[in-house]
Amino acid sequence: MAEALKSEAVTGASAGDDGAGTGSLPHAGALAELRGIRSGIVKQSIKTVISEKIAGLIASGILQVGDALPGERELAATLNVSREAVRGAIQILALQGVLEVSHGARTRVLRADVGPVTIGFAMARAVDAYDLDSVHSARVLIERQVVADAALAIADDTLGVLESLLQAQHDALDDPVRFLISDREFHTTIYRVSPNRLLADFSTDLYGYMMEYRRRVVARPGAIATSYADHVAIVAALRSHDPARAVDAFAAHTGRIYRTTQSILSDADSR
Repeated sequence: MAEALKSEAVTGASAGDDGAGTGSLPHAGALAELRGIRSGIVKQSIKTVISEKIAGLIASGILQVGDALPGERELAATLNVSREAVRGAIQILALQGVLEVSHGARTRVLRADVGPVTIGFAMARAVDAYDLDSVHSARVLIERQVVADAALAIADDTLGVLESLLQAQHDALDDPVRFLISDREFHTTIYRVSPNRLLADFSTDLYGYMMEYRRRVVARPGAIATSYADHVAIVAALRSHDPARAVDAFAAHTGRIYRTTQSILSDADSR
């Protein structure tokens, strides 16, 4: 489950010239280098990919210092990978001092400094610099296209992944941290169906807005069950391959996120 490759902007010489030009097509050598870079990324071991995914959860605020990670079995189900991959990823982060592994106890987040982490297109938490209304408006606009594309393009195997994530969420109705991990996987799985990789990455960044406040929201009584019900409706809409229905289901969910985040921010401002 490698993360989506980022788009590269390349400036090089035009075809057939000596490289002195600017703003034109790159040399074949530069293209070969880019292909090599992509190949290296694709060939990352699954445990490295999962370690980076867990680091991203910490960088975005879904996981915080002192949090206990779900058990290997639960985390593997949530991330749709094997327990061996999860175990290897945890070992990588433990060696880096990010996670603390104790015999007979759950693995915990030891420190939040995981270095520079790009979640989608921008660095983790970069979107937090913007106000809620701006982020919500951008999210509604971009997700409308991404979700409509996903409804038309989604394949049965991806729908199967979403169904597995729904099961993981149903099993986490009383565990906000585990639910949020699965929630992120649910959203990014849908975003990655879009053929427009840039919009998919923007959607991923916007999803991560003020995640520490989202943690407070899902801790409220009934909040997880409500989000789970929204997700069930979204999967049903995607399965119908009806773009309008999928956009409406996603908009209802995003609108609920906006209102609950707004209420949490208002509570914080009033203190």
